Amino acid sequence: MLWSVSPFGEAKVGIPYGLFNDVNIYLVFVVCFAANVLVFPIMRYFLHSINTYCLRWYFYKKAALWVARRAKVGSGEKIKKYGFWGLMFFVSLPIPGTGVYAGTIAAYLFNFETKKAFLANTFGIFISSVIVWVTTLATMEGIAA
Repeated sequence: MLWSVSPFGEAKVGIPYGLFNDVNIYLVFVVCFAANVLVFPIMRYFLHSINTYCLRWYFYKKAALWVARRAKVGSGEKIKKYGFWGLMFFVSLPIPGTGVYAGTIAAYLFNFETKKAFLANTFGIFISSVIVWVTTLATMEGIAA
C-alpha cells in the first residue's frame, strides 16, 4: 500500500511488490488501486492550500515553475486538446512520469473541474492498475512454468 501512495512508484510498483511477496492477488489489486486513488484528494488539497502559501519562497517557486513547465510541455497539448479523455489516457499509461501525481498536477494547471479531474484520474489509475496486475501475473506464471 505504501508503494501505491508513494510518488516513486504508485500502483505500478505496489502491485508487483505485493504479488511477488505472495499477497492474495485480489487483495493486492484492491488495496493498491484504492491507495493510489486516495492520492488525488491529498494532492488536490496540497495544490489548493499549501502550494499557494509556499509559492512565497524563492526555491519552492522555482521548483514549482519547473514542474509546471515540464507538465505543460510533456503532454500538456494533448491533455488540453482532449480534456477528460486526454487526462485519463495520460494517467493510464503505466510508465514513469505518468500517474495520479502528474495527472493531478496537470488537472490543476489546466483548471479542470475537480469532479471531472477525479473521475479521469480514477479511470486512468484503474486501467493502469489492470495492465500492471495482468502483466505481473502473466510474468509470474511464465517464471513458475
